[in-house]
Amino acid sequence: MNCRLCQEKSSLASFLNNILIKTNPMPSNNKTFIETQFPVSLISKESYKERKANLGQTLTGLGKWWGRKPLILIRASILGMLMPASDDPQKDREIFLKILTMDAEGLWQRRTKAISAKTLYEWLPKSEAELFFEENTRGGVRWIADLDPKLKDEVTRRYFDHLSYDGKLEYCDRPEQTEGPSDSSWQDINAHLDTTANNLQQLVDQLGHFRFGHTPKVGDAFCGGGSIPFEAARIGCEAYGSDLNPAATLLTWASIHLIGGGKEVQEKIQASQQAAFDAADKQITDWGIEHNDKGWRADAYLYCVEAICPATGYLLPLAPSWVISEKDNICAVLRPNHANKRYDIDVIVNANEDVFAKAQQGTIQKGRMVCPETGESFAISAIRGDKSIKGKTIYGLRLWEKQDLVPRQEDVFQERLYCIRWAETYWTTNPQGEAVQKIRKHYCAAAEDDFLRERKVLQLLQERFFDWQYKGFIPNREIERGGDKTEEPIRTRGWSYWHHLFTPRQLLIGGLLQELSLNEDKNIAVASYLGIAKYADWNSRLCAWMQHASNLKGNQTFVNHALNTLYNFSVRPLQKIKGTWLSSSEYTPYSLHSKSSIFTLDARETSNWMDLWITDPPYADAINYHELGNYFLAWYEQGIERTFPEWSPTIRSALAVKGNSHDFKKAMVEIYSSLCRHIPDNGLQMVQFTHQDPAVWADLGMILWAAGLHVSSAWTIATETSTGLKKGNYVQGTVLLVLRKRTNDDVVFPDELPNMIEDEVRAQLDDMLALDDQEQPNFGDTDYQLAAYAAALRVMTQFASIEGINIENELYRDKQKNQKSEFEKLIDQAVEIACNHLIPVGFDEFHWKGLAAAERLYLKGLGLEKHGELRSGAYQELAKGFGVREYTFMFAKTKANEVRFKTGTEFKRANLGGDNFAGSLMRHVLFALHETVTKENAREGVNYLVAEVSDFWGNRKKIIEILRYLNRLAHIDHMPHWETDAEAAQTLAGAIENYHA
Repeated sequence: MNCRLCQEKSSLASFLNNILIKTNPMPSNNKTFIETQFPVSLISKESYKERKANLGQTLTGLGKWWGRKPLILIRASILGMLMPASDDPQKDREIFLKILTMDAEGLWQRRTKAISAKTLYEWLPKSEAELFFEENTRGGVRWIADLDPKLKDEVTRRYFDHLSYDGKLEYCDRPEQTEGPSDSSWQDINAHLDTTANNLQQLVDQLGHFRFGHTPKVGDAFCGGGSIPFEAARIGCEAYGSDLNPAATLLTWASIHLIGGGKEVQEKIQASQQAAFDAADKQITDWGIEHNDKGWRADAYLYCVEAICPATGYLLPLAPSWVISEKDNICAVLRPNHANKRYDIDVIVNANEDVFAKAQQGTIQKGRMVCPETGESFAISAIRGDKSIKGKTIYGLRLWEKQDLVPRQEDVFQERLYCIRWAETYWTTNPQGEAVQKIRKHYCAAAEDDFLRERKVLQLLQERFFDWQYKGFIPNREIERGGDKTEEPIRTRGWSYWHHLFTPRQLLIGGLLQELSLNEDKNIAVASYLGIAKYADWNSRLCAWMQHASNLKGNQTFVNHALNTLYNFSVRPLQKIKGTWLSSSEYTPYSLHSKSSIFTLDARETSNWMDLWITDPPYADAINYHELGNYFLAWYEQGIERTFPEWSPTIRSALAVKGNSHDFKKAMVEIYSSLCRHIPDNGLQMVQFTHQDPAVWADLGMILWAAGLHVSSAWTIATETSTGLKKGNYVQGTVLLVLRKRTNDDVVFPDELPNMIEDEVRAQLDDMLALDDQEQPNFGDTDYQLAAYAAALRVMTQFASIEGINIENELYRDKQKNQKSEFEKLIDQAVEIACNHLIPVGFDEFHWKGLAAAERLYLKGLGLEKHGELRSGAYQELAKGFGVREYTFMFAKTKANEVRFKTGTEFKRANLGGDNFAGSLMRHVLFALHETVTKENAREGVNYLVAEVSDFWGNRKKIIEILRYLNRLAHIDHMPHWETDAEAAQTLAGAIENYHA
């Protein structure tokens, strides 16, 4: 049965179910929880905790995929789209947090990490602590022996309850790792929602029946790594997932059937994979390609590229650094071999300071070859032989042919094994007199015996190469030309087939594992495909040697969204890939596959009816999924054909939705129009995206509008962790745009919109302010700005059209640089309204309204910093909202994710006097602070203000209000640079209050 036929049958069933929906008593305009509020701060904290689990995340063990959303975010989104909003928003919020075990009781229930006696002892007042604790024999403290366990719990609970939400999370499991709310919580939940559930699946089912007349159906037409279908199925929904990319579809299928298959499936898979691994281990040992004559086994291989040095004519090994281990001062040293016009490479253990320092300066510096003899440097493009002809670059490297496994003798770049880390296993006796096995590591330069083993590996591979490629055990596909990422290995190394990105040793081990794991059981087969994909991610010519203090190992291929060729790289032997080969041990306690349908499909062809569509679409070339997915697919595309004959086994790049051009926008409108047609009138859609470009924001809004959707609400959740590998002011939040089907043909006149938008923005912000918690803010400034965007979109997209403005023409027309559409202008207006409406906490409203735009921007910028917002994009949006064009002089730092405004003492005399901010009251106050601090006398600050502020007495109260606000920046841990100025602000405010002419 082909995929389309499966879809048509599923679509027919969905259509019949949709007929039943129309008789459901719940009206289509009934608001859901997520359309009225969402606990963004707490969901962000939970999402961050899940992200920080790294490889411990539930789906990460299946394999690499880019942009997987945290499962808690998906769970909260689905529940928020199902739970009805009542006329008691505070109670709604309380119940929503109970469902997610994010309330006080739920957090205590999730607590799994013990709180030490020492922590509790130091927290309690000494007189009270002595009632519960006593010294132990090692000088520490312990609970008093035979203390009533109830008292222990009471003390521990008191400490736990006093912690901030972040502090509590340090001791808690993730929500998905618990069984759900307690019995008492279920009583409260059921009473509020009029349900009878005692677990999450029952609740979801009942909420689905209330709204749709059946178990809710949740779909994702860009299923990627599978977070949405998996979590939907896990909490009791019927899940649907599709993706044009078979690699993504495979991961989604695996999340449902392998992790969602239960313990028995996991044990069966792991037994099969272990058997294949053991057989591979025996074969490799028999071949003798990983052991030396001492019986030591290889633990890591280090290779480098070589090229002829133009200065000497010698074959020069290339590496940015020859350091192997900083901790143990291990490095490689180049020694000229004049007889052969090349270099020998020694490996030095415990190198002296001079040798080690020299090793840190490699033969590749700032992207140029550096001759160790003359110090001359040469452009790598010149070494490659690149040429420019009529403005077009012609790359100089020979393209490798299919049968090439190593460089040919005439190639520009050669390849060389230069170091092996050996593992010596030996026996010793522990203090108890028992024999124990230990491992000792040895770093050795590659010797002639090692080169013989390398040649044997190549021979073994060549004997199997064509047969294995024919059977799909190793890659056989040519790298598609013209890709943004896939041109890199072609241009810089001449690698034209995917198998060229792997050494003979890597291909031999990978092919052997695939051959030995061939299985007709679908679950076992899929697990082996994912195992080989993880193997490919952690064992390729693109894997750098990681020099962590206590963990020296090969890094993964995809440290970012690119195929980065390297001058020196690491290769893992069999034992070092065991953890990547074996399947994840995660599993659900019940089977999910009966509730799911997974297809490879172009999103434009979707014909399944869903109650909720949740999608994370491609946008503005954020990640080239269609290119990078081929890296993995090359290893198992024939396996997919065998296991899933109904799927398309190849990535149809021509159909991939990518870029931001006219074609991209047209494709997105087609996709979301189709999804809109396949939800009931009371259904919802959520679009998740992560982008800081306002133009992308506006385009996406117009795309969804043109598709017949009406924006209902929007929220931002912090989901992206900071890493040093990401450069620039990258976004750390995911926008959740909640949408409904537009069911009217209403038309609005352009002059009606501004007042409607202003009213909607103010109402939205007031509702959010009423819900906010000042001690643990639920919303930040960026959330309020985003809410203004959403409010504007909500007003505009409720209408089918705006008189005199063609939405599709606005979307598709080519715009000049800095030219804004009418759509963008209205959104800008909404943000300006929001900026002027939001007054910093504790700042007098009358005085706030008396400040100029630039003064407000400065004070709000301090608010951003106070709440830990350090992205320049946030400051840009704030300035845009206030309509301030010149503000960069306010910055003390502009480094990515360290952005902040200057203090008064940092400003000194700069930008003082004149027009705009330089001549403003705010600027004079900041300089008065500078005078107070530098001259250590508040009277100096007062004298300056009296002399320079034209109406000092008329502005006296406003000056004091500003100083009181600045004083509140004292004692904030992440703002130590404000400590002196903030304390001076208090002193100066007092001096002004007491000043008399």
